[in-house]
Amino acid sequence: MQLNSIPANLRETFQKENSWGLLTSLDIHGCDPDLIRNADAIRRFVVELCELIEMRRFGDTLVVDFGENPRVSGFSMTQLIETSLISAHFANQTNTVYLDIFSCQYYEPKDAAEFAKRFFKGNGYNIHIALRK
Repeated sequence: MQLNSIPANLRETFQKENSWGLLTSLDIHGCDPDLIRNADAIRRFVVELCELIEMRRFGDTLVVDFGENPRVSGFSMTQLIETSLISAHFANQTNTVYLDIFSCQYYEPKDAAEFAKRFFKGNGYNIHIALRK
């Protein structure tokens, strides 16, 4: 199931369908360029996000700045969590954050989306949700 909006009964559907996991993909537009170009801010975001959605981090957050092509250059981040993975790319050219949260433990996608938008001072976001079987 892939959704472009969040249904009110997502938790119920997750449980009823015995979903193996929940994937939330966010494209957060118009972010603060100083924040998305700051590795320490990105690491702080991960810690706060994991606390919010009650995910336990496994190991350190990996944040790497790379890319020769201006269209794709910027930081990329990965964070293992005990129930799977959080990853993101921070596109310098467009000031967009591409964030993916995948977990076999349920969390509220809207809470994560709204937090990420506030943290990076974005203008808005697109959200896609998939229940994994």
